[in-house]
Amino acid sequence: MLVMMLTEFMRPERLWFLLLVPAIGLLYLLLNGRFRPTPGRRRTRLDLVIPKDAAWKRHGAVALALASLASLVVAWAMPKAYTHVPRDRATVVIAVDVSRSMVATDVKPNRLAAAQAAAQAFTRQLPERFNVSLVSFAATAQIVVPPTTDRGAVDRAIQNLEVAPSTAIGEGIYTSLDSLKLVPPDKDRPKETAPAAIVLLSDGATNIGRSSLVAAEQSKKQQVPVYSIAYGTATGFVVESGQRQPVPVNHAELAAVARNSGGKKFAAASKDELEAVYKTIAQSVGYEKVYTEVTDKYAGLALLFAILASLGVISLGARWP
Repeated sequence: MLVMMLTEFMRPERLWFLLLVPAIGLLYLLLNGRFRPTPGRRRTRLDLVIPKDAAWKRHGAVALALASLASLVVAWAMPKAYTHVPRDRATVVIAVDVSRSMVATDVKPNRLAAAQAAAQAFTRQLPERFNVSLVSFAATAQIVVPPTTDRGAVDRAIQNLEVAPSTAIGEGIYTSLDSLKLVPPDKDRPKETAPAAIVLLSDGATNIGRSSLVAAEQSKKQQVPVYSIAYGTATGFVVESGQRQPVPVNHAELAAVARNSGGKKFAAASKDELEAVYKTIAQSVGYEKVYTEVTDKYAGLALLFAILASLGVISLGARWP
């Protein structure tokens, strides 16, 4: 019932036929009570065909038949609801922090290796027509792969990422925006700008370059939300010159970046959590809610219930070995 309350119908007047369901159910209950065997009554030939312990099959078959009828009526009323459908096209920029803190082993085998595997899985979850670009940033940022539909090229580039000193999140955002200028035009709609988003993964805070918050505001002006991922744990560390250097994740800056850009901030402290975050982002970026007719959904339910009801009826008279 809740599903129906959240659904609109193109032919709502046909829903009146749902009254047939309780009417037929009531009729069945009345007839079932009328012909129920009484104590001392001689067993008839029908009693021999349908044993007493098969009553639950009979009741189940009737219930399934009524469910099939109800689903069929709902389908006949031509329901509409929000469904997730793949976007026709868009561009996603994957911006990866390759600062030296990414070699911390609090995420096995280390932050960068786990991030590389998750990013490669992420690209495979996006619709085929999506352009994907790869940007890496440390003290500076660079476009590693311009927007392309060649997933193989992006995967190979992700695998070849190497660490470097410092962290410039702002530069990573600005360079990601620059990469969007390289999106190849759609020959079918050359004047139309496809939606875009930046998926930025980092484990630290900006210590060089332009402000990440100002960059995020610029991203919002260009209608490009930043989905930031704070990656790692509070206990991460690296060893430099024999000294143990703590590299805890900075959640505050990445949350502000997402907020200022109109995007959303995520956090992941393990490879599995990162894969789950990427999957969520893929659903958000790669798919959109469209209000469309879902008649086939209810027609399919009607068919399923009808098949089960038929099997129940067959089992009443069948003699199983």
